[in-house]
Amino acid sequence: MDEKPNTTGSTYSPTIKDLPPGERPRERLRHYGAQALSTAELLAIILRTGVDGENVVHLAERLLAVFGGLPGLAQASFGELCEMRGIGPAKVTQIKASLELGRRLLVAAPQEKPIVQSPADVAYLVGSEMSLLPQEEFWVLHLDTRNRVTRIHRLYRGSLNKATVRVGEVYREAIRDNAASIIAVHNHPSGDPTPSPQDVSLTRMIYEAGQLLEIPLLDHVIVGMGRWVSLKERGLGFE
Repeated sequence: MDEKPNTTGSTYSPTIKDLPPGERPRERLRHYGAQALSTAELLAIILRTGVDGENVVHLAERLLAVFGGLPGLAQASFGELCEMRGIGPAKVTQIKASLELGRRLLVAAPQEKPIVQSPADVAYLVGSEMSLLPQEEFWVLHLDTRNRVTRIHRLYRGSLNKATVRVGEVYREAIRDNAASIIAVHNHPSGDPTPSPQDVSLTRMIYEAGQLLEIPLLDHVIVGMGRWVSLKERGLGFE
């Protein structure tokens, strides 16, 4: 069995089968479309079954509350999810697979080349995906002369500083792509996008190299959980 026994004395809640057909998530999705369902109802469809004394919708609501919504659920480890009452390896696998499909949809086959004219455009383009990454990643956006993004190059993963990020690697692919300019982006898994001294130092190093190579660094955007910071706007590293 995927579910763990109820040892917490939780109050009884009707099972999904006990609910009127019009209130069951699957039937609601079939008749009204997925957009009509709450996040908890969509998650309940993925989980399929609840646990003794707690139907699957209430189980989904508890998961979302404990982990702070879908972003927290996406960042939670396999083991952390398995520790939740009513959630075993099979359910965790279903959750992780569904969240990964959503993430891949964001970066599916590129459509018309997006144009970035502000840090907000950068955050809109990559923020949803980067904010869910479990560790730091450093990406480089290659732009043409009309500020259209021609490529998003994922360069580094892990703790970032000027010792680990090599300027030659930042610009190597940009030169090959004949990029007119670049924008650096990285995430803070803590959720706080406040630039560190190392972030500023790294930005200055890339900016100065770009001046020499005539492929300017237009900005360095740090993505947090629902927030972002532009080092260019703050005048950090672009002196």
